[in-house]
Amino acid sequence: MEKIWLNEYDVGVERIIKEVPSLADLIENTAKNYPDLPALKGENGVINYKEFNRITSVIAGNLRLFGLHRQEKICLFLPNCNETVLAFWSVVRGATVGVMTNPLYSEKELLTQIIDSDSKMLITNDLLIGKVMGIIDKTKLEKVFVVKTENNTEIDFSDERVLPWEELLMQNRGYTAKHIDSENDLALLQYTGGTTGISKGCMLTHKNLSANAEQCKQIFGVVLKTGKEKFVGVLPFFHIYGLQMSVILPVLLASEIIPVLRFTPRGLLSAIQAEKITTMASAPSIFGACLSQKDIDSYDLSSLKLIISGSAPLPVSQMETFEKKTGARISEGYGLSETSPVTHFSPALGKVRRPGSIGVPIPSTETKIVDVEYGVKELGVGEHGELCVRGPQVMKGYYKQPGQTEMVLRDGWLYTGDIACYDKDGFFYITDRKKDLIISGGYNIYPREVEEVLFAHPKIKEAVVIGIKDQIRGEAVKAFVVLNEGETLDKTELVTYCRKNLANYKLPREVEFRDSLPKSAVGKILRRELREEAKKIKA
Repeated sequence: MEKIWLNEYDVGVERIIKEVPSLADLIENTAKNYPDLPALKGENGVINYKEFNRITSVIAGNLRLFGLHRQEKICLFLPNCNETVLAFWSVVRGATVGVMTNPLYSEKELLTQIIDSDSKMLITNDLLIGKVMGIIDKTKLEKVFVVKTENNTEIDFSDERVLPWEELLMQNRGYTAKHIDSENDLALLQYTGGTTGISKGCMLTHKNLSANAEQCKQIFGVVLKTGKEKFVGVLPFFHIYGLQMSVILPVLLASEIIPVLRFTPRGLLSAIQAEKITTMASAPSIFGACLSQKDIDSYDLSSLKLIISGSAPLPVSQMETFEKKTGARISEGYGLSETSPVTHFSPALGKVRRPGSIGVPIPSTETKIVDVEYGVKELGVGEHGELCVRGPQVMKGYYKQPGQTEMVLRDGWLYTGDIACYDKDGFFYITDRKKDLIISGGYNIYPREVEEVLFAHPKIKEAVVIGIKDQIRGEAVKAFVVLNEGETLDKTELVTYCRKNLANYKLPREVEFRDSLPKSAVGKILRRELREEAKKIKA
């Protein structure tokens, strides 16, 4: 389709990004050009880019000495903290592959990801090591490095595979891999779900991640200035949105990263005020939680220049209220794990609000809408179809799943599975989901993974889950359950069972027991019908 959206770009935004460096070159270039600027702030103070560069090269060198070689995988099973940032940059500069792992995972979920990713090593902390040790003998992990926290939890180092994080800080000459093939060398396996609920690792290359950072820099460069910004890391770093916006983009912009270990509304508001934060990547659930604080007006939030919103649509009322309280501009966007993640953003200085729009395609990104049934016919203005994107940020494919890759990647185009349309100016709108994804508090929940746990319960005959509106989380999980004849089960017992196999945010918040579920003529459960029923009840 004709790139009509280019006319909507802010003045000064390049339409095409030029050649981008590998992530290893990116961090070295920033350290060379801005050695004395603050890079990372934690409980022990601030380290500048010169020191940031030194520490990450030392960690990369030690990982290599411990046996982690080029393109081998290592899980980062950590919350938002300095060690997560340092570990990520150490991994990519050594040309090894990071596997960002949700610290809320149950042992079962953790095991699945470690095995599927072929991870050889893992980095975690003393609060999470128990989960790792519970499944380690079922894995091929050779080394597990443990960060000591202020909780003073005892760590058992009798297992020779378990070592303190400090082992990675032991002085060496430092190491950065040479001749990284940005086009093909992986930097990250970013796990997501799919239309079938099967967990898939998106193979993201150095070029994918570095290009997406450069694309975002172009879009936001009219507001943000290199070497002048402070980014608060409130979104989970294990999520590609949080990783790109709070860990990778800030380094490209030679900015300071301030991780938030545990999100609380007041904690975030206090951090913005105390640190004079200028940039924040956020989600609707975070805006809602902050605006619900009765004393929000007592916080000085005037340092904020740009707020990036994603993961779900932000209500216009919340957007306008937060902008009024901060003086910052909120830019909404859209992306996927498969696209590193950004494909669309609203122009940072755009004069006209487009309520409900995900914005326009970012530089060097092609977009089209095709018919849902065959994905061949290209549709025009106002017509609804499947959103497809193509650009340097699109993944190489799904790890060890060529069949799944072929389903979504065709001639370089990624078929997103989302239904969308665009207006006469090239602004795009997501109107429905081809996939039944549930987004709760910014976290993606795939119905199939919850349903699989429910199916395994001996008393359950049939089960299906949907997303329902939730004032705090945006969406929450509701389960519809049919029991085997003669069986009894209550919500508390069911949720307790689920808690053993699922992260907390995936647990059903509502459970409805039924005699039967609505089905099509071929026996397929009509999830959409259940969603419509739930909407009527909420109304």
